[in-house]
Amino acid sequence: MIWRLIKFLVVLVVIGAIGLVAYAYVGPLFFSGDFAAPTEEITQPVALESN
Repeated sequence: MIWRLIKFLVVLVVIGAIGLVAYAYVGPLFFSGDFAAPTEEITQPVALESN
């Protein structure tokens, strides 16, 4: 009985991984706005300490 549960969980993880990879490849074709990187330039001064 426990082996059946373990096999089910392994199959579920494999199907989830395949779905995630498929979404990563096909997602930008349908949801291009969600996958776009932000185009805003951010500048921030940095103070470096020297010895």
